[in-house]
Parts: sequence; structure tokens; C-alpha cells
Amino acid sequence: MTDTLNGKVAIVTGGGRGLGRSMVLGLARAGAAVVAMAARERQEIERVAAAAKASTGKDSVVPLVADVTREDDCRRAVATAIERFGALHLVVNNAGRGMKYVSETFMSQPTRFWEAAPDAWRMVIDTNVNGPFLMARAAAPHLIAAGWGRIVNISMAHSTMRRAGFSPYGPSKAALESETIIWAQDLAGTGVTVNALLPGGATRTGMISASFPEALRTGLLDPDVIVPPLLWLASARSDGVTGQRFTATRWRDDLPADEAARAACEHAGWPEGGGA
Repeated sequence: MTDTLNGKVAIVTGGGRGLGRSMVLGLARAGAAVVAMAARERQEIERVAAAAKASTGKDSVVPLVADVTREDDCRRAVATAIERFGALHLVVNNAGRGMKYVSETFMSQPTRFWEAAPDAWRMVIDTNVNGPFLMARAAAPHLIAAGWGRIVNISMAHSTMRRAGFSPYGPSKAALESETIIWAQDLAGTGVTVNALLPGGATRTGMISASFPEALRTGLLDPDVIVPPLLWLASARSDGVTGQRFTATRWRDDLPADEAARAACEHAGWPEGGGA
């Protein structure tokens, strides 16, 4: 995938590690300017910005400590993108909290919903459901005014949403997919699209806890798997494609980009014109 995103400006939440780091670097290599957000880990996003500069020779990544659960921080992220780069075209809602915040042993000893601490439940929901809403809400007026934009929500497998012992993480991602479909309809006709993107399996990210079986670690996906479909979604080639769900492991590098996108789309039938 070699789409050029010169002139495009993105915000990637949770941009310091795992999928977020891969997406920030992938966007920067494709020519985009990026605001890389993290709630606390300044050193991580500063390292990502330094890696992007080493790769591209440009100061194209701005590290920003901001929390998606805070309305003012989301507005500040949008303002930073516009003030630093003059525009905003793409928001990637990647920041998330996983099951390790409920229990470090969630893989070997699943936590039943009534055993989950309410504070941990609220934290996961606040980050995974409310955070994307606050970011999208802050960005939408600017994207609509520009007449073109992208919101990409990072999701997960439907089977994991229904997996025993995986609440509130599973319900939070089910809610995010509902947000994706509803927002796509709300934004119909504006030039702004909303789609869900998932890696397609367990991935080497910060959500993998110490309880993850050692025998399975070698099978974890490389976070870079998510970059090719993201670059396509971020480009003009995806114009009109909205309310869809893309699985990165279904992306085929041996196909032309548009055909690879069709292969990665999980909907049984690709709607005429890519509509929701």
C-alpha cells in the first residue's frame, strides 16, 4: 500500500505503543502530519515522534499528553492539530483500556461480570466508549466544515465481544461499533466517513497481560498489520465508504488497494458506492 497522504493531518489517540505507535509511524511515512496522544506516557509518544523524524526527516509528529475521557483535552487535541498543521482530516480512536484493568489473570481465570470492580468497569467504559465520542464530537464540526474527513474507530473481533469473562471490554467495543454505524449515518452527505478497523486477532500491545499463555505469544499479530487498511481508509480512495468494518488480517498485499479493501471488509455484500 503506497497511498500518499501529503497534506493530511491526523490525530491518533493512544499513539505511544502497540497499534497506536504503528499507526502514527505509518501515517507519517505516508506523508501525513500527526498529533500522537497519550493520557500519561509522555516519554512513549516523544519516542514515537523521534522515530517518525528519523524515518521521514520531518517534524511531522507532535506528541501531546491528553486524556480522551476529558472533554477539554479532546478539544485541545483538535486545536493543537489545527494550530500546528493548519487543518484536521482524520481522527483515529485507538486509546483503550482492556481486561487487565479488571484482572491480570483474565486469560486463565475469567472474571464474571458481578466480580468486576465498579471502578474498573467505569474506567474501561469511560475510555473505550465515552473517549471516542468526546474525540469525534470535538473533531466533527471541523471535518464537516472542510467537507472531507475520516473517523476510524479501532475495534475487535465479534467473538471477543461475546466471550465469557470479557466484560466490560467486550461490551465497550460492541458499543463502539454501534457508535460507528450511527455516526456514519449522522454524517451522511457531509464528506466525512466513519468506519471500524480491527487487527483480526490477538496483537502484541499493552493489553496483553502477564497471564497470556506463553505458548500463544509467538502467534500474536505484529501491530503493523493494521497500517495498510488504515492508509487506504485515510485516503481519497475510500471516498463514500462509511459505516463499514475492516479486518486487517484480511487485507491482501497481492491485490490492488481497492480490491484489498473489499477483501478486508467483513460485510457480506459491498454496498453500491460504499454506502452504509
